[in-house]
Amino acid sequence: MLNTDAIVPHQLTLKDRFNFRCYPGISCYKSCCKNIDIMLTPYDILRIKKRLNLTSREFLMNYTYTFIEPKSGYPFVFLNKNSDEEKTCPFLYEAGCIIYEDRPASCRYYPIGQASLKRFDFSVGITDEYYFFIREPHCQGFKEDKEWSIEDWRIDQGVDLYDDINRGWRELFFTKNLPGQKLDEMKQKAFYMCCYNLDAFRNFVFESRFLKVFDIPEERVEKMKNDEVELLKFGFDYMKYLLMIKETLKLKS
Repeated sequence: MLNTDAIVPHQLTLKDRFNFRCYPGISCYKSCCKNIDIMLTPYDILRIKKRLNLTSREFLMNYTYTFIEPKSGYPFVFLNKNSDEEKTCPFLYEAGCIIYEDRPASCRYYPIGQASLKRFDFSVGITDEYYFFIREPHCQGFKEDKEWSIEDWRIDQGVDLYDDINRGWRELFFTKNLPGQKLDEMKQKAFYMCCYNLDAFRNFVFESRFLKVFDIPEERVEKMKNDEVELLKFGFDYMKYLLMIKETLKLKS
């Protein structure tokens, strides 16, 4: 598990600069892939299950476990670790990460962390984000001479795409500390289906009376049929509707 003492709390902006490089041959190579709890975002799950040619259900059952946050009732999905002594990531092999092109967002960000301040506008979403360094004792990458800005690092690692797609999911958590917002079992199951088990959500939308109940533009329906990212974003909108965060859907008259 990531040692919280390694988190440097100073708030960074996209323009802040740092030195870092990770590569085969550096003394700490692959150390960050051992004994760490990796929380998966919805887009992480979509990318990895497609990479492994698995259904969402197969991937979730074989590679993950779920943690229910006691106070809010929100379900979070974490990647399983191997049962070896070092508790390695299941996708770590001798040559490195076998899903590197589809690695989770937290792996892409490392050694940068991202957080959102509790500033949220229900009409536009998250309004304030910042970054921080994760400096673990084993990591030698900060001693390298390659210089980046936070913005350059995000672009190089492809994190901007992940953040854009996952933004609707993150916005769901800004209500979790409000009175009466703890999810009951039914809403927990709906949240898990919409955000993580995308194949089950597809069946729910297209094989039930869902489209007869909600007034969804035909253009969006077609996009959801052909693009899993569009279906995932629709899942976030449906959860905002269920949690009464925003009127993202309309009933048919």
